[in-house]
Amino acid sequence: MQCPFCKATDTRVIDSRLFEDGTQVRRRRECPICDARFTTFERAQLQMPYVLKRAGTPEPFDEDKLRRGIEHAIFKRPVPPEKVDHAIENVMRKMRAVNEREVPSMRIGEWVMDELRDLDHVAYVRFASIYRAFADVNAFREEINRLEQLPTPEARRSQLLLIEAETPAAAAATAAAEKRLLADHEKPAKATKRVK
Repeated sequence: MQCPFCKATDTRVIDSRLFEDGTQVRRRRECPICDARFTTFERAQLQMPYVLKRAGTPEPFDEDKLRRGIEHAIFKRPVPPEKVDHAIENVMRKMRAVNEREVPSMRIGEWVMDELRDLDHVAYVRFASIYRAFADVNAFREEINRLEQLPTPEARRSQLLLIEAETPAAAAATAAAEKRLLADHEKPAKATKRVK
């Protein structure tokens, strides 16, 4: 890869790590000419499904359009750029996971709102106000009330960590124990002999 500083044509990789839940490779590179170091990211280039607009017309997915929508919502909010990148990657991962040729724009908008809810509540309400086209102040208030009743991002993450912490062996052991308890519960009681 070319050095972005001195334009030397050959740089060497000094460190590689998995990034974004294993969907990207982060590489630290060094230029042997100017000794500058820089980071590159590598990810698989997969065909994204088309976006099915509300009018029923499909259009190619545009990552820049998705990024602009999120950046408008987080304007002047304390959200780091790497968290925005992570949110965009999550939405794109969900789009690929549906394994369909077309994904409705409504579903993509819901995924974006899920990501914004975890990033910043003000950004979430900004996006929701445009996306859901609130008719009046009451609709806006209802959305804020609904947002306040949801678990915090930290609470959701801790719940996910508890679920993921259960290994397959532990899950199998738990299932077997539950099966034994159920079988014991359903057995008919043994008749006892009365001694005279």
